[in-house]
Amino acid sequence: MIKVAEKFLPEQMEKFGYEQPNARFLKGFPEDLRSLGIEDNSIDVVVTNEIINISTDKRAIFSEIFRVLKPGGELCFTTVFADRRLPPRLADDSCVLRAGFARAMYSEDFRRLLRDIGCNDYRNISRQPVPLRKPGAANKVGLAGFTYRVVRTFKLPLEDICEDYGQVAVYKGTMPGFPDAFPLDDHHLFIKDKPMLVCGNSGAMVEETRFGRHFVVTGDKSVHYGPFDCS
Repeated sequence: MIKVAEKFLPEQMEKFGYEQPNARFLKGFPEDLRSLGIEDNSIDVVVTNEIINISTDKRAIFSEIFRVLKPGGELCFTTVFADRRLPPRLADDSCVLRAGFARAMYSEDFRRLLRDIGCNDYRNISRQPVPLRKPGAANKVGLAGFTYRVVRTFKLPLEDICEDYGQVAVYKGTMPGFPDAFPLDDHHLFIKDKPMLVCGNSGAMVEETRFGRHFVVTGDKSVHYGPFDCS
């Protein structure tokens, strides 16, 4: 993969008008980003694609990601979640591994893991059921169900439930690729220029992150109105 990336780097530099490369490629382990020289609070956005679910030490991965993210930085990743804890014996089962489900996280354990490292809220951008089509693997996981999700979360001091502070967010329509509306997650679609009531966490996600220049958030957290009904 690194060889492919290096092969196409000149083509991409030309396409986007760079005389010098603005990308570099490092080989290492996501559980130990420090060994690659990635410093604390130095990264704006971390994106991973179907890597976390095959790791045997997910706590180390998330701890490292939140170590290197700047305050307000974003993690966006894709992975497979399970609706229950899978038997430990399946973690290294070759049949279930090949199917891509052997080390899938139980969604509630994922929530607890994030909480333990200081992240109290995350959002699903999308999720869809994933059928297990390999008969051998399906027989081993039993009734467990799986979903493929795109997840977004931020390095922010968020609360563990949605709280109501009477805040309103307005999307300016200035984000490239999103002239009419911006989907923060699967239940927040911000329509250009339309005021939208938001909980404290959602307000922080669009005001105290890279999205901040595209939003106007009115109100603060000086008055609390109880839990926020996100439905």
